[in-house]
Amino acid sequence: MLKIYNKIKLLKKIGFKLWFINVIFQRIFRRQSKLHFNVNFTSTISESNIKYHEDLTTLASFAISGHCYFQAINGIELGKNCLFAPGVKLISANHGIKGSSGPIACRAIIIGENAWIGANAIILPGVELGKCCVVGAGSVVTKSFKEENLIIAGNPAKIIGRRL
Repeated sequence: MLKIYNKIKLLKKIGFKLWFINVIFQRIFRRQSKLHFNVNFTSTISESNIKYHEDLTTLASFAISGHCYFQAINGIELGKNCLFAPGVKLISANHGIKGSSGPIACRAIIIGENAWIGANAIILPGVELGKCCVVGAGSVVTKSFKEENLIIAGNPAKIIGRRL
């Protein structure tokens, strides 16, 4: 009964039209069909190693934010109430400059509760973000920022302020 109630709340939050389009792509065209949550039809999410809380904010963010790419070969952990703007990329495995002959950088990405990731931000392997962090639009996060309430931006990302 709780799952039905949560689906109705999600439907009200994202709107019937977007929900219906996402369902058509996910269930009928079998795109992202193994996922247990509604995903925007323009996003690609590797579901097997993503740990997330089934809170309404995070699930609505998956459904609304298009053109996202979550590659979770080594795992992605999302805290409660995470928000993702369109075009966010989370990449947990990457190869070196010399191609596939060198070592592969593979570490999980961990994002704390109440984090907000701006449009077209890229988060690379091994990054940990603390609670209530904000990542600016277009940022490339290459290292961890474990403190709470940070605002980070840039390429590579650096601390530009703190949330109050």
